[in-house]
Amino acid sequence: MIDENKIKTAVRMIIEAVGEDPEREGLLETPDRIARMYKEIFSGLYTNPEIHLKKTFTVDSDDIILEKDIKFYSMCEHHFVPFYGKAHVAYISNGKVAGLSKLARTVEVFAKRPQLQERMTSQIADALMEYLDAQGVMVVIEAEHMCMTMRGVKKPGSKTITVVTKGKFKEDLSLKEEVYKMIKM
Repeated sequence: MIDENKIKTAVRMIIEAVGEDPEREGLLETPDRIARMYKEIFSGLYTNPEIHLKKTFTVDSDDIILEKDIKFYSMCEHHFVPFYGKAHVAYISNGKVAGLSKLARTVEVFAKRPQLQERMTSQIADALMEYLDAQGVMVVIEAEHMCMTMRGVKKPGSKTITVVTKGKFKEDLSLKEEVYKMIKM
């Protein structure tokens, strides 16, 4: 579990290390605020996506199901600054579907961890394949990374796009193209 006291101590040390006074009025409660924030934004570390995908409904179709523009916020594990954007999650059912909100919750499970966008894309696809027994999954994530915007190369507005395909989407290019068309709708 998250150790809020350790976070508070570490934040206080960072405040001192940058040359600030941790007893200054504006900074006095900052370690506590950051500890509470980290507990929230890293809650995905302690959540299994199966809890969101285990409740399914039987269907007779094997058409593409797409939940697009799922907004998310995550933290880059290299710099501990945010990256944020939209996830588009498509799958072909194998006789069972999850509630649409469960797809968004699955994205959140993986976004609420110290993360790499590339890993997050794969984790979402793997979870849908495993827990929904999908015939195919395609996950597209487009995000802006604050480590590229506010530091380093300083390129605001640049987006990183990652795509993972599994099953039928990997085997059939026309299905993949159909999802790209649906995302643009």
